[in-house]
Amino acid sequence: MTLEPLSPKPADGAATLLTVWKAAQARLKDGRIDSPAIDARLLLEAAAGASRTDILTDPYRIVTPEQQAAYTAMIDRRLRREPVSRIVGKKGFWKIMLNVTPDVLSPRPDTETLLDVALLAFARHEAFTAVDLGTGSGAILLALLAERTAAKGVGTDISTEALAVAKENAANLDLNERATFLRTEWAAGFGDASFDLVLSNPPYIPTDHIAGLDPEVRDHDPHLALDGGPDGLQAYRDLAPEIRRILKPGGVFAVEIGWDQGPQVKALFEAEGFADVKIVKDLGDRDRVVTNGPDPRTNPIPQE
Repeated sequence: MTLEPLSPKPADGAATLLTVWKAAQARLKDGRIDSPAIDARLLLEAAAGASRTDILTDPYRIVTPEQQAAYTAMIDRRLRREPVSRIVGKKGFWKIMLNVTPDVLSPRPDTETLLDVALLAFARHEAFTAVDLGTGSGAILLALLAERTAAKGVGTDISTEALAVAKENAANLDLNERATFLRTEWAAGFGDASFDLVLSNPPYIPTDHIAGLDPEVRDHDPHLALDGGPDGLQAYRDLAPEIRRILKPGGVFAVEIGWDQGPQVKALFEAEGFADVKIVKDLGDRDRVVTNGPDPRTNPIPQE
């Protein structure tokens, strides 16, 4: 059975979803942009109000001059190495969609390793309290609460602008009854033994390495969320004793790390008295999380 396009094939030269997508792909490829087909599709969806399905099943749908102008402007921005998430103002993370602005780190797939650990540590209907230290857009906390409906959590950040984004994302996801956001430095102000789960993706790029990052990161993510001090480890020195203080007995912590920081960060948490600290790899087989919780690579999340 052949699926017929919804719109008839137009006259040659007409701007359609297919023709403008193909032209944009070629421009991005020539500009040495990674994943030109995917980036061109995501931007076309935003510019033309189309879905992925529309592009596949209705390729001859006419693109208006206004839509074409908006799309061209978006492609120009991408060629200047502005991330797609910044251009469209949204980014998918885990199973949720988030608003992102220049005030927050654009969430990355590697960070989902934190969710792998947390979801294995706490059962689907288990009630527990969590905190996300340095929450940014709220990505980690909100993805967790979306999966664990009996849990409640707090996200902290020193950026008022980031907290506004996180609060908006919580409201959009209908999680604002279970997610609270506070302006504070890391865990300052929390009582001892307050949380069952502590998560964090702190800044861990050594200061003098930031200039060498990809332009998409270096020029568009807030440096406050990147700069980990001279050796990239300052945040962990600050976090390890605070996490030890606010974590309940038997609680779980998980922090994201740079791929080459595992042994150093593990040692910092062991020095605070944590037992059974381990380094968890991401899907790219690089060290990505230090935790005292379960390792999803050796003990996968049960399929419920």
